[in-house]
Amino acid sequence: MKKQIIIIGLASLIMMTIFYLNPSPSSVDSVSLDRYVENEREVTEIEEIENVEEQVNHYIVDVKGQVKFPGVYEVEEHLRVHDVIQLAGGFLEMANETAINLAQKISDEMVIYVPHLDEEINNTSTDAWSPSQDEKKVSLNQATTGELETLPGIGPSKAAAIIKYREEVGAFQSIDELTNVSGIGEKTLEKLRDSLDL
Repeated sequence: MKKQIIIIGLASLIMMTIFYLNPSPSSVDSVSLDRYVENEREVTEIEEIENVEEQVNHYIVDVKGQVKFPGVYEVEEHLRVHDVIQLAGGFLEMANETAINLAQKISDEMVIYVPHLDEEINNTSTDAWSPSQDEKKVSLNQATTGELETLPGIGPSKAAAIIKYREEVGAFQSIDELTNVSGIGEKTLEKLRDSLDL
């Protein structure tokens, strides 16, 4: 009788040990599901970060003149002339730093020309840092916000208003149509006319 009780007790002990060491399928499934959900969240967060990075526009800028490393640079659209010059190694000793607007926002295809101290500079415009700037006109129908902001008297709000008008009304049919944009009058238009194209 005692042997039977001992055998039954041992059998019960073995069964309990097996039960605790091998959790039920439902608990395993629960842990696996939690891990799956956590992994999916991580993948989603990574994809969101990558999408944000893809939305950053890049411009191609040509740096010439008195800088250490002249050349063509691909840079992010939010940079200023000062930032691009730093990427080009900074000014040389004989660079005329006062001839250019270091705070100006860059735009695609810009030429940043840093003149020599001995060069004659046209001081009628504080933005005359690029020898080809007068020749290049900004397209009302294709310009980005950053390109529009390079125009005299056009800040972020007016640039955004031009883009909004273009999206809602359609492409500009003439330069004069710019006065239909909120905040832009005849005086502003006359200042911009020579710098604009359709």
